[in-house]
Amino acid sequence: MQLVVLADDTFAFMIAWELMSVSSYLLVAYEHHESANRRAAFIYLLMAQIGAVLILLAFGVMSGFGSDLSFTALRTNELTPLWQTIAFSLALLGFGMKAGIVPLHIWLPEAHPVAPSHISALMSGVMLKIAVYGFIRFTFDLLGSPQWKWGVAVLIIGSITALFGVLYALMQHDLKRLLAYHSVENIGIIYIGLGLAMIFFGSGYPKLGLLGLIGALYHTLNHALFKSLLFLGAGAILQRSHEHSLEHMGGLIRHMPWTALFFLIGCLSISALPPLNGFVSEWLIFQTALQATVLEGGVLRAIIPLTAAMLALSGALAAACFVKVYSVAFLGQGRAKRVRHVHEARPSMVFAQGLLAGLCLLFGVLPTITVAALGRVTEALTGEALAAATGYGWLWLTPVSPKVASYSAPLVALGIIIALSVWVVIYFWVRSKRSGSSILLRDPWDCGFGSLTSRMQYSPSAFTMPIRQIFQPAFRVHEDSVREMDPQLPTRPAQLRYNMHVEDITWNIVYRPVENAIHKAARLVGRIQTGHLRHYLAYSFITLLVLLWLIA
Repeated sequence: MQLVVLADDTFAFMIAWELMSVSSYLLVAYEHHESANRRAAFIYLLMAQIGAVLILLAFGVMSGFGSDLSFTALRTNELTPLWQTIAFSLALLGFGMKAGIVPLHIWLPEAHPVAPSHISALMSGVMLKIAVYGFIRFTFDLLGSPQWKWGVAVLIIGSITALFGVLYALMQHDLKRLLAYHSVENIGIIYIGLGLAMIFFGSGYPKLGLLGLIGALYHTLNHALFKSLLFLGAGAILQRSHEHSLEHMGGLIRHMPWTALFFLIGCLSISALPPLNGFVSEWLIFQTALQATVLEGGVLRAIIPLTAAMLALSGALAAACFVKVYSVAFLGQGRAKRVRHVHEARPSMVFAQGLLAGLCLLFGVLPTITVAALGRVTEALTGEALAAATGYGWLWLTPVSPKVASYSAPLVALGIIIALSVWVVIYFWVRSKRSGSSILLRDPWDCGFGSLTSRMQYSPSAFTMPIRQIFQPAFRVHEDSVREMDPQLPTRPAQLRYNMHVEDITWNIVYRPVENAIHKAARLVGRIQTGHLRHYLAYSFITLLVLLWLIA
């Protein structure tokens, strides 16, 4: 990954890109004795190689207009608008396949659940961002000024990716598969910011385009932090409880308090709640979208608010998803026996989570410093700087101007600290008053059903049932119930199990037709294998004649 960002010519870039893909394939297939792991690793490697071919073709189109493979030479090449669009489309598909845009995301929910958790953190938190880096480098640097039509395509793809990712994350019970779909969602948010930047740059508003680009870069950095934190937290839970499914978790906050605290910070950050870092980057992207009124095209002024509404819906659904995750996994009572006897992760694992949680808080409370640093990156990339955003110092972030919008993360954090301090003081004051009273505390009446059990708690399926009913067309659901009767009394059910599996619809829409076509073509080609020597000699003779004709 470091070699990819250091490469300054096409040849070195592709060599480093392939090394990154192959090494990450080996890491996904680490536990290769499991057939599911081998299948997931094969799907990932196949998608990575198809993406690499598309990227190579994109570089080939650009280098065809020059004689040098260096990035410096590619910047000076003058492509026609048609070939520019072809190169951009190939790069969008190639880098998007590695980043995980819909419908090219299919490898993410397959690879992340089977890879070791720290490898999932590395791949989701960092490697996906290398693909984002490659797309930004190709579009904003090598191709030159992006066209607004490209931005519309990227904006629509990003919006669909964000909404699709969060909807499927809500339906998942496997914690790591859920986080993988949230990586798809956040890649969509990044592409929304990039699409807005391309539209404003292509329409002649470089300052607003710069704001969208900084918002996308900020969210790229933020996602690397909070997604790595969440995957490391999931790894700690998996190591101690040996449970992947949320259906078997519960009550972990009593046994793993530090992991619970840091995982909560990650949940709040990915849900874009202030004063954490996820809020700032999404707020900057929203501020960019709200400036659509300056555009002259009526179509653009109609599309951008719709995509902003989809971004808002994705944020609300993400918050609902992580309410489900945290409440089911950490609160209540443990659903499985081994979950009730877990203990805190090793100090080194806790420290790693704490470091990332501290960075999530730091990048959220001091956003102007981060925006200023990203401004130097965008100035080197586009020649434009966003001085107005940090013009009022470290206390206020003003993306467009103070009259349009402003945000003070330090004051928000101070207000939250004061509110929590007041609550703590009141709580202990009331508790001290009650300690000397004669009030007896007893368990409430339980209606004669006995004590509370984990079966009385909300399950993940029940929590998301209303959302599944609303967005039913987006899912392909397989569900069944199994009733086991009491052997002593056959008319009485002894146990009832409910099973639900949500299948990704892109398998049936995109991949299965391609798979069936390949199998059909392979069967047709297989007919030439007759086993007769005279047929094979005839094939060779016909091939020789065709080649001679082509040469002549």
